[in-house]
Amino acid sequence: MRFDLARTAMIAALVLIMAGACTQDVPVAEPVQTAEPAEPAEPAELQTGYWQAQITLPGGDINTAIEIGRSGANFRATLINGQERVSIDEVSFSDGHLLLRFPAFNSEINAGLENGNLVGTLTLVKRYGKTQIMPFFATPGAERSNTGTRDATTVDMSGRWAVKFQNEDFTADPSIGEFAQRGPRLFGTFLNPIGDYRYLSGYVRGNEFHLGTFDGAHAFIFAGRVENDVIIGADFWSGTEFHQTWSAVRDPDAILPDPYKLTYLNPDFDRFDFEFPDLDGRLISLADERFKGKVVVVTISGTWCPNCHDETRLLAPLYEEYHDQGLEVVALMYEHFEDHDFAIAQIRKFREKFDIRFETLVAGISDTTEVSKTLPSLNAVFAFPTTIYVDRSGMVRVIHTGFSGPGTGQHYERQKEEITSLIVELIEESVDHQESSASDGQDT
Repeated sequence: MRFDLARTAMIAALVLIMAGACTQDVPVAEPVQTAEPAEPAEPAELQTGYWQAQITLPGGDINTAIEIGRSGANFRATLINGQERVSIDEVSFSDGHLLLRFPAFNSEINAGLENGNLVGTLTLVKRYGKTQIMPFFATPGAERSNTGTRDATTVDMSGRWAVKFQNEDFTADPSIGEFAQRGPRLFGTFLNPIGDYRYLSGYVRGNEFHLGTFDGAHAFIFAGRVENDVIIGADFWSGTEFHQTWSAVRDPDAILPDPYKLTYLNPDFDRFDFEFPDLDGRLISLADERFKGKVVVVTISGTWCPNCHDETRLLAPLYEEYHDQGLEVVALMYEHFEDHDFAIAQIRKFREKFDIRFETLVAGISDTTEVSKTLPSLNAVFAFPTTIYVDRSGMVRVIHTGFSGPGTGQHYERQKEEITSLIVELIEESVDHQESSASDGQDT
């Protein structure tokens, strides 16, 4: 028993010695301090008011602006494109990210807040769904001049210019430039046989100029220099891929080809006709009973085309005003997408935007060569829109290529008057009178 007690005491002493050795080699850890949970970051706020914006193309920057407003939790925005104001249909802001959508054109601006600025991209959707992506940057604050103070303006570009845009095959497209300069600020547009280049704005520094536009669908830059009333070394960029060089001379008497003589009936056809499905799949033809004895305006159009929007803005109320007196309007819609369902969705948005009550038919892809194949009675289709005016006897009276939008000023106002007068004249004519004068009308 004594032996057991002694052995037990010895073992206990060894345990104490070993325990002491362990505490010397491995320090006792300090108690862990539990950190307070971090406060969640406040979501970034989108400043309302005026934002200066830049869109970068290979040929330089488009200087534009966006005005952002707010009603409760909902934001609204307006694109300021020179002298034009374009309402942005879809605006959303969440977690510091802004999305501006132009659904009629299927384009959008995506940008995030970085140090109080908006940094992101503009995406344009072109034919066959091909996209072009350009850097976008915007900073809040009042508009500042882009002209700078380093160089005095040495030229005044105000007036009318005869312009030639150079193609890859070295042929030249005739156009007219009409500009108004106020100090270093420059405004204007280009007219050509198929339409216009929208509202342009920019500046002059020394003898160099820069014009740009973004209207929700188009991103254009025109730049060059002036020497002795001649524009030289000029470039035109559309988006990220299309580029032309061009030149111009000041010419107050410059004119364009007659837009009523570019597209006409082929010799083998004495009437214009079509057959395409409406949005519900029903085939509609100009030979249908509903169009007999009516004045029919047929426009070759597309939701992606700003000039087509301009024309529709005129035709929709004219249809409402004169439909009971015998006016019919049919829009043959040629879209950027071959997907039939997607095209229908785009056209429905277009109808809603302009409160369209007339027929809009799904006609095909927006390639003028392909369009011409679907309308063999025409010699060719050069532009969107191209508009065919058919009298009560079913005869084509005139065909107008292109449409001059509001950016062309007096040309736009004069064209609206011409179209309204032509429609009223055709409505008031009797069928017998139209049959006798139809052959002469094609030559006007």
